[in-house]
Amino acid sequence: MRRARADLRRMREHTLSLKAQGGDHVSTEYLKASLHRRAKALEDDPSLPLFFGRIDRLTAAPSIDDHPEQHGEMFYIGRRHVMDDAGDPVVIDWRADVSRAFYQATRKDPCGLTLRRRFGFADGELTSYEDEHLQDADEADKTSQILTEEIERPRVGPMRDIVATIQPEQDDVVRLELDRSVCVQGAPGTGKTAVGLHRAAYLLHTYRNRLSRNGVLVIGPNRAFLHYIGQVLPTLGEVDVRQLTIAELVETVPIRGSDAPAAAALKGDSRMAQVIHRAVWANVGEPTETLLVPRGTRTWRVPVHEVRDAIEVLRKRGDGYATARALLPQRLAHRILLRMEASGEITDDRVQNAVARSRPMKTYVEALWPALDPVKVVMRLLSDPELLAVAADGVFSPEEQRLIRWAKTARGVKSAPWTEADAVLVDEARSIIERFSGVGHVVLDEAQDLSPMQLRAVGRRAAGSSVTVLGDIAQGTTPWATPTWSDALEHLGHRDAHLEVLRKGYRVPAAVVEFASRLLPSVAAGVEPPEPVRSNPGLLEIVSAGRDFHDELSSLVREVSGRVGSVGVIVADDMAEHVGRALHAAGIAFGQLEDDAPLTLVPATLAKGLEYDHVIVAEPARIVDAEAHGLRRLYVVLTRAVSSLTIVHAQPLPEPLR
Repeated sequence: MRRARADLRRMREHTLSLKAQGGDHVSTEYLKASLHRRAKALEDDPSLPLFFGRIDRLTAAPSIDDHPEQHGEMFYIGRRHVMDDAGDPVVIDWRADVSRAFYQATRKDPCGLTLRRRFGFADGELTSYEDEHLQDADEADKTSQILTEEIERPRVGPMRDIVATIQPEQDDVVRLELDRSVCVQGAPGTGKTAVGLHRAAYLLHTYRNRLSRNGVLVIGPNRAFLHYIGQVLPTLGEVDVRQLTIAELVETVPIRGSDAPAAAALKGDSRMAQVIHRAVWANVGEPTETLLVPRGTRTWRVPVHEVRDAIEVLRKRGDGYATARALLPQRLAHRILLRMEASGEITDDRVQNAVARSRPMKTYVEALWPALDPVKVVMRLLSDPELLAVAADGVFSPEEQRLIRWAKTARGVKSAPWTEADAVLVDEARSIIERFSGVGHVVLDEAQDLSPMQLRAVGRRAAGSSVTVLGDIAQGTTPWATPTWSDALEHLGHRDAHLEVLRKGYRVPAAVVEFASRLLPSVAAGVEPPEPVRSNPGLLEIVSAGRDFHDELSSLVREVSGRVGSVGVIVADDMAEHVGRALHAAGIAFGQLEDDAPLTLVPATLAKGLEYDHVIVAEPARIVDAEAHGLRRLYVVLTRAVSSLTIVHAQPLPEPLR
């Protein structure tokens, strides 16, 4: 380990010693940025081991007197590639092809390995190792103790990588080629989020040149979730990956309001795409006057029917509104050019460009095909009942139109009551008006909660590339949650994505899975619960509180806080303030979601994707009653526990849990 750290330090020092000298200022700055990213990726974290495994494989059959290493290869597998002064590998990156055998080898199919060694570490220091002789017929199969301990190690702070514990079915997803899109359906604790992040790291390593320009984008449900997963990729050496919420992805207007669930569901309906399309293209007028362009001593004319034909051709091309608008002057100028040539004048491209840029041409096109601002298009649509009625005719009923419209006409962008659903509509309008570049690959987590319009917004960023979609149909808690993955993939524009179902549960213990799965028949009848593989069955406690609910809750929190690991107290959103005051009055220190505190108070709507060693759920009935999909929300909340789950309630438990 000391040798590997010394070599990594030398690699970083060498990178820092390099001077960027490009052919010009721009290329020099680009090289400087590249060297900075490289040095950042080579930073060492002494709390993390540089390697976690070793594989031995034979290259020739040894004689009885030979030492195995004389005819074999030995590779140490770690988070990143480390080499010595001569350029020989000291540690092999886990993403390299040769490393795959470490994850896939079994006694039935050893993948050419004679030995797989796992190393145990504590705070970056080697504490143990464990060998599997994969081609020894006399050695019985056994569960790796080091692997078990790593999976069950207490969760404290942000999410950590699973690079040392990736299982074969997870590895299959991680190593799918860049051109393949994949949708991962995974019950709580199956590691779908970790699989998505490790797939991003694998793609960035394997397809570095192809992804260097547009990169990888990770999209999560909220900032708390992104903070929780934010250190996974940097620990794997990938420091230049954008991580955004869906709201940040479409951030174009100041959000000052919120929609009622029924209105938000309609604005998120895929039918809104047709309405927005109509609202944009309705701005193209019908030509009624001949185009007149004076040039020299003559005035050239393009009759109305030819202008109409040019517009029709441009509309059918499928270009964006702005692109087609920019082409119209050239189309009309070309028709004038033909007339000029027929009259005997000498013309060329410069003449056509001059005609296209002339003042009469610009005035004519502007009146016929005006420039548009996507923000103003959506603002007019939502504030003008007549415009909405025309654009939504045959798409939304009058009652649905009433729900979509703003209550009062907005007089300006600054005073418009924009909501998050409206921002997605602005993004849709922008995509119709102008084209914008996407990214090389998108990782979309908790995808089951996105509306069709939100999925379309994500799909535009992945147009021409691939996606990794992660989620669980049973955890869909929004009014517009997707009913099936085929529907979601259709809206994303990746209907041919491979569907992978992860069934083995590595995080949630059996006692918690059994209890939470009582909700599945009510929330997602076709979804199977995860299959717990952990040796520790976990602890489930159900406590019926009396009149002094907050006192009893505080007492339980104090008791559970004495256990090893992180603690999450999850409550209905409208209880968070009261419970916080009660904990404070009891002298119990707790943190907020982004504090990385040992004890965290978590509103139920922000619990998705998080995990804690010990979870205390206060008053499940309040969580269920707070929203239409309350039972699904409760299912999410119950499955945040890694070691123990404590339920404290004064009201009766929801019917499926009694």
